[in-house]
Amino acid sequence: MLTKSMLGMTLAAAMATGIVSQSLAAGPEVVSGPGVNPSCFAPFSADTKFLKFPKKEPPYRIAMANGFVGNTWRIQMIKTLKAYAEQDDVAPMIEELKVVSTGTDVAAQIAAIDNFINAGYDAILTIAVNPTAFEPVIRRANRAGVVLVPFDNVLDSEDILQVNEDQSEIGRIMGRWLVKNVGDSGKILEVRGLPGNSVDRDRHNGFREVMEGGGKYDIVEVVGNWDDGTAQKVTADAIAVHGQFDGVFVQGGSTGAVRAMIDAGHPFVPVAGEAENGFRKLCAQHASEGLICSSAGQSPGLVAIAAKTAITALQGEVLPQYVSVPIPLVEHPDFKAGENYYPDLTDNFFTPNEFPPCDVNITAKEIMSKSEGDQ
Repeated sequence: MLTKSMLGMTLAAAMATGIVSQSLAAGPEVVSGPGVNPSCFAPFSADTKFLKFPKKEPPYRIAMANGFVGNTWRIQMIKTLKAYAEQDDVAPMIEELKVVSTGTDVAAQIAAIDNFINAGYDAILTIAVNPTAFEPVIRRANRAGVVLVPFDNVLDSEDILQVNEDQSEIGRIMGRWLVKNVGDSGKILEVRGLPGNSVDRDRHNGFREVMEGGGKYDIVEVVGNWDDGTAQKVTADAIAVHGQFDGVFVQGGSTGAVRAMIDAGHPFVPVAGEAENGFRKLCAQHASEGLICSSAGQSPGLVAIAAKTAITALQGEVLPQYVSVPIPLVEHPDFKAGENYYPDLTDNFFTPNEFPPCDVNITAKEIMSKSEGDQ
């Protein structure tokens, strides 16, 4: 992992050593839509503007400035990026792929992005530690003609390309499903994600929007960091302190939360969770005992769509500023082995990694053969 001191090269120092070109680009141009391949690069809303970057010839130098890497989703995301970069139609477009993970320190992640800008990378993918602290580095990327593409935990900005599912809608989907299956009152456990991230914020806000308008609920909130082990512990603690719940919403770490219920002898109740393979296996296994589930996936494969977006932008194509990826959703009783969960794969594998409109289909074998380490 890179430290802040290792990543502390300033723009002035980089220019003094000749790393950055003296002729800086102006950044993307706002243009009229529609954009290229709209079935893949769908605009987030009717108000989404369109951007066009100056065309560069391939192959490209691509970097990934990840932050937190302490859960299985982030690990699979990094493996997926490495696997995607080796696809037959992608490999000729990439001269170099660099991956670093900087932890939860906002300054360290911004320093990593600056370092990649200064080193002349063509595009930088990132999952932002914080959605609001990146305006200066966005301006530096645009001035340098670098395509910066946040995804998953995106930024509060309309000046760069971004890729995500509608996180607020995921929260609303889970809320509507629990209202339908719990009734108009009850005690609900909400297991949140990693504090400070836009995904956690938006899913929580969407969920509370529905729950606060759909009935009378006593909601107990704990922090699970989108991690099975953490979610299992905080769920067990919540059961020990608060007793029985009538429904559960887990942003991530869903397998761990259900296992905590089983270990505590908690009756099965409706659980709205993520798309972990282990969670879906448990939902299928215990459905007849009362474990009915909704599973909405935030796929680690988003990184492949972000990379595809960056490469397409570097080719000078018109793209929506905010690319919306459809939400993969499976609900009781539609869990099917070999189709939307996999008995022979590990519990911590995230199931949706196919995006047919984008011609992206990365197999589990390709993903799991890669490492999550920096490169």
